[in-house]
Amino acid sequence: MSAADTNTGTTATGSEAAAWSTDPYADALRAGRGPLFLRRTDGWLLPLDVERWCARADAADLSALHRCEGSVLDIGCGPGRLVAALAARGRRALGVDVSEAAVERTLRLGGTALRRSVFDPLPGEGRWGTVLLVDGNIGIGGDPAGLLRRAAGLLTHGGLIIAETAPVDIDERVRVRVDDGRRPPPADGPRATSSHFPWARLGTPALLRYGRALGWQPVDQWEVAGRPFVALRRSTARVTRQSAEHTNSAAVTSSQRARNPSVDRAAYGS
Repeated sequence: MSAADTNTGTTATGSEAAAWSTDPYADALRAGRGPLFLRRTDGWLLPLDVERWCARADAADLSALHRCEGSVLDIGCGPGRLVAALAARGRRALGVDVSEAAVERTLRLGGTALRRSVFDPLPGEGRWGTVLLVDGNIGIGGDPAGLLRRAAGLLTHGGLIIAETAPVDIDERVRVRVDDGRRPPPADGPRATSSHFPWARLGTPALLRYGRALGWQPVDQWEVAGRPFVALRRSTARVTRQSAEHTNSAAVTSSQRARNPSVDRAAYGS
């Protein structure tokens, strides 16, 4: 990664970038604690584990970092604990996040980060050894297949994705907004929906289905402290558009697929 590659440009746009830049999320990161949630349009709250994100990398995090290969791109890096941990070990790593507060905190920890969406142009495209999608960031954009395709364009030939999945068997696409649980939700109308953005939650079986349809093969699966992870590597086999479209149409709501649709464990992603 060259010096030019690490220029701290700002290009994050769209409803998702705006949502993660709002006061509840920025305030939580600056304070290092919650409460913080993703609120679905039906009012259901998914807790976000801000305290863990703002702490040092724990044993589960380190189990993923030890499996990284080459230079590492942490997508949705949040307050930067993984980027900082890699930097402290002499690894080349870059975090990208749409939140200014997240990037600021990552830089203070000694990591390198850009305020970007994963779908913006990024440094080193096609040259990263590992892409991290930890803390549930496989849900970014609400389109797991699209995110896996994007990761393929970021990685070098034979590169690795390490993703953390939901601790339940779920394949869910929803619209959510960032919520601290303290403020009244906006009244019905355009303002009530403008802050919502698409999100996805995948358990390991669902991620493996999406991945295989797009040419990703699992090379490792493990769990630490109740947090499941999957490592995927791109295969050389071509994937037809038909198989990809079939996977895109397979997502269903948590009420149909989740073993426990009211699970209230702290969320695995931001």
